[in-house]
Amino acid sequence: MLNNRVIPTLLLQNGGLVKTRKFKNPKYVGDPVNAIRIFNEKEVDELIVLDIQASKQGREPDFALINEIAGECFMPLCYGGGVRTLDAAARIFDCGVEKICLQSAAMENPALITQIANRFGSQAVVLSVDIKRDWLRRTRLYNARTGANESRGWTEFMRIGVEAGAGEVMLNAVDNDGELGGYDIDSIRQACGLVEVPLIAAGGAGKLEDFKAAIEAGASAVSAGALFVFHGPHRAVLITYPRYEDLEKIVGAKK
Repeated sequence: MLNNRVIPTLLLQNGGLVKTRKFKNPKYVGDPVNAIRIFNEKEVDELIVLDIQASKQGREPDFALINEIAGECFMPLCYGGGVRTLDAAARIFDCGVEKICLQSAAMENPALITQIANRFGSQAVVLSVDIKRDWLRRTRLYNARTGANESRGWTEFMRIGVEAGAGEVMLNAVDNDGELGGYDIDSIRQACGLVEVPLIAAGGAGKLEDFKAAIEAGASAVSAGALFVFHGPHRAVLITYPRYEDLEKIVGAKK
């Protein structure tokens, strides 16, 4: 087993699998169930699936699709998108999902974090913290539903979410998303110094060495999207995952 989890993040839009760049211009890359079957064969540690349209459209999660995805997934699964109530969360857990990722709902109703954590455990709640630089290069909290920076500080939102019961944080750098140029290491280091729960670094991984840099900055796990769905300078679609031996050289393995 690897010392740190290496997690593919899949984005859903209208039932299909897409990949964005800086949270924009989603490109269709295939069927999510087929991608999950490939990741099953690769013996992936964990999987994150995010519906990027549900909260924007104000609709509930696609429970039928979630049930299909969970039924095909042989590894621990985290789902996010459109979860606004405890009942919705319960239906998702009933599908076989292990974790729920909250962002928009956590911004508007932090009590939902507490409700889910009290019923299903803190380990079942992942707080998604999206960050984006403003025109002065200051790091701001980004609201994926509205597509705009928030006035409140991202570290304050993260702290409130963890205090409310989130057992894990996913820190995603919008400016790095899909660019394959590396993580926002400074923000990862800052976040890890402020909260004690595990942190998943997301946004920007382009090579295995980027995983090592994020882990050295304090991340407990690393996530990637474009790195696992594109190949070559022309971004040809190729769903893949590194060999265990190659990951072991980067993050190490437990004896």
